Amino acid sequence: MNETLTILLESAVIGALIGFGAGAGVARMFHAPKAQGMGAFRTLGELNACENDPIAHFSFGFGFFFNAWASTVGAGALSGDVDHRIVPHWAASIAMFKNRNLAETLHNPRRMALTGAAVGIVLISLLNTTAASIPHSLQSVASQVLGPASDWLLNPVMPIIFWMAAVDAGRRTGGWGTVLGGIAHIVMGNAVPGIVLGIVVGKGIDDMGWNRITKSLTAAVVALFVASSFLRGVDMDLLEQMKIGVPGWLHQLHESTGTAGQ
Repeated sequence: MNETLTILLESAVIGALIGFGAGAGVARMFHAPKAQGMGAFRTLGELNACENDPIAHFSFGFGFFFNAWASTVGAGALSGDVDHRIVPHWAASIAMFKNRNLAETLHNPRRMALTGAAVGIVLISLLNTTAASIPHSLQSVASQVLGPASDWLLNPVMPIIFWMAAVDAGRRTGGWGTVLGGIAHIVMGNAVPGIVLGIVVGKGIDDMGWNRITKSLTAAVVALFVASSFLRGVDMDLLEQMKIGVPGWLHQLHESTGTAGQ
């Protein structure tokens, strides 16, 4: 069998499985805790940040397409953005293009699974067949050109767009987005996750006030940043940059957990 046809058929099967699972899992996240979802909290936040606008969902997924394509061409591997961002957002965009009823589209596991499978078939087939058809000499060029371009898109273009969305959502949401975005930039190297969490926290407080849910959410966000800072060794880096001696017990704790110097 022709090699390209073999790649196309195998990619279609893999894409259908990826899209089906990612689509259904993302939709089930909206029914938690009654149903077990499959996806990251960041995916849920990014979907909510697009405010159910099909164009916004498509644009968000498209922003990571070139990075995924460059990764496929240059490294021969699919990045996590494929099933984490592109498939869910493109499936949401297609599902809501003519129907904005969330119960029948984004929150419907069956609809999202089938749409995600269709998106996965087209997306994975496109990525794999184009990557396989490019000569090796051009693959390195594509990786060198598209890699930096996608890096610029991820940082600082995307953080600026999300920060503007947070500020536009109101004073409280903008404040939370700015603070958590700044902390995320220090801890994670990218402000987007923090801004998205800030939007979720700020809008939650606006809509529900300070109740048990928003307090629990805020505590979870704080715990997330504390744990992420510790695991990445950011706490020791900050102390050293501030010319403050690192306590011996803290250094030993990082050494024992293998998180020193990360």
